[in-house]
Order: sequence, then C-alpha cells, then structure tokens
Amino acid sequence: MDLHQLRCFVAAAEELHFGKAARRLDMLPSALGRYVQLLEKELGARLMSRTTRRVELTDNGVFLLERARSLLSSADDLESQIRKRARSNALSLRVGTIDSAAAGLLPRVLRDFRSQRPDVAVQLVEDKTIRLLPLLLAGRLDLAFVRPPATKDKRFAFQFLLHETAVVAVPAKHPLSARRTVSVAQLAGQPLIVPERRSRPHSHDLTMKLFADAGVKPRVVQVADEKQTIVNLVSANLGIAIVPRWTSHMANKGVKFIAIKQSGDSVLKTLPLAAAWIEGARDPVRDDMIGLLRRNLETYARRS
Repeated sequence: MDLHQLRCFVAAAEELHFGKAARRLDMLPSALGRYVQLLEKELGARLMSRTTRRVELTDNGVFLLERARSLLSSADDLESQIRKRARSNALSLRVGTIDSAAAGLLPRVLRDFRSQRPDVAVQLVEDKTIRLLPLLLAGRLDLAFVRPPATKDKRFAFQFLLHETAVVAVPAKHPLSARRTVSVAQLAGQPLIVPERRSRPHSHDLTMKLFADAGVKPRVVQVADEKQTIVNLVSANLGIAIVPRWTSHMANKGVKFIAIKQSGDSVLKTLPLAAAWIEGARDPVRDDMIGLLRRNLETYARRS
C-alpha cells in the first residue's frame, strides 16, 4: 500500500465516480481504477462496489476512508515540514515550466528575478502540466508555470498570469502565408495538425473550440505531441496548425505565423498560463518570485 494508491481511493470514494475522481487527479479513469484494484488486492478486502450505473463504498471502504484521509493529511504535513527545513539551509528555487512559458514568459521573469535575488540559484524542469503538478505534490518542485486544470485541486494555489496569443502556422508557400490576419472560417477544409489531447488538453481543445464556434468542421490529418514536431510538420507542407505565438521564435524558415482575427479585428488570446504551488506551504524564496510576477503582470501580459 502506498500513498498514491490511497489518494486514488480517497478521490474515488469522495466522488463515487471514477471519471470525476480521475479528472480531479489529472489521471485517466482506467489508471485510477487500476490503483484502487491494486490497493484492494494488497489489503485483501473489497473497498468499493462498482457497477455500470453506480459506485458505492463497502463497509471496509467506509472504515478506510476516514483513516486514509488522516494518514494523507499527516503525510502532506510531514512533507511540508521537511521542505521547510531543507529550504532554510539552501537558497535555491526549483521551478517547473511548460514549453510555452519556457520560451515566452520565463526568460523575462528569470532576468527580473536575478536582478532582485542574485543570491538564489534557480533550477529549471521543463515538462507538461500533467507531470509538473505531481512533481509539486512530491516536493520536487517549489513553483510551476502550467496550464491551470479545469477542475481545481485544493492542494494547489494558483496565480493566473495571462492568456497567450494563438496564431496559425502555415507553410511558407501556402496561399494564406502573405496575410497578416486570418479568420477561422478561412481555414475551412485545410489539413490540420493538432496536439495530442491527453498531454496537451488546453491546446487541443482550443483548436476544436475555435472551429466549432466558427461553424467549421476541422479536417484533422495528423496528431503530434511536441510543438517543435508540429512546426516541423507544417514546414514539410503536411498541414497547418493553431499554436501559441511563442512558437514563432523557433528557427524554421519554412513556416509563416499569422494572427487569428476575431470579431472587431481583435487578436485572439485564449491559452491560459498560471503559476502553481502547494497551498499553505511557506517558502520566502518562492514568495519573492510570486511577488515579482504579481507586480509585473501587466507588463508580461502585454508581450504575450
């Protein structure tokens, strides 16, 4: 029995719905179900009664739930205390970031933070939101720049930072490449490259929503994971893609980036970016960076 199994069980027991519990933990329902089954197997006891229509706790499940909550609360408190003790002897800040923030916002933040706190060593970890948030919970990161989840986990505190500008990446010789702006309706019928939803739900859903709102059916021809891969596929004339504007910093002469026009000719800003940390965990060094972000939000947002 491990803590992750208990977290999965508690979420499922509180929601009584594996899909809702999985979204709460940013997991797949099948993975959450496996962890609960492993816990039942290790304990030799049935904890939940599951049918196609409902989920109910068994007597053993009810007995375990309150004790699991208490145990997880004690574990979280212990982690917080150890982090505080470790941080008191080292001036460092472990920052996780999605690729979007790493290329766009973070260089400006680190430059400003270094001038304010030259005594602090910043360690960077670049990954996707679905992997950065668990690293925060495990105490391996102090702060993370992420896409905020649709369902908020009370263990995290979030500071919304800005909405990033979305643009269309097209091959350099594409008929639309000479345009400064383009509407989604003008993309009807174009072969579309989209990010894999499991790892990049915000970017994937943004593309689908833009086409749906415009009354246009997307013609998806390729799914890819990494932004660099998507841009390379566009360069190879395999399709177009809706991407954050920071991807225009990538060195690829075979791609043009065009602003997406909304009603009133306004530029589209829809990709949210937030800073996340553990709720209630005290960390003066981390708080200095959060304070810097809050003071300069308006300036950072103008350049996104």
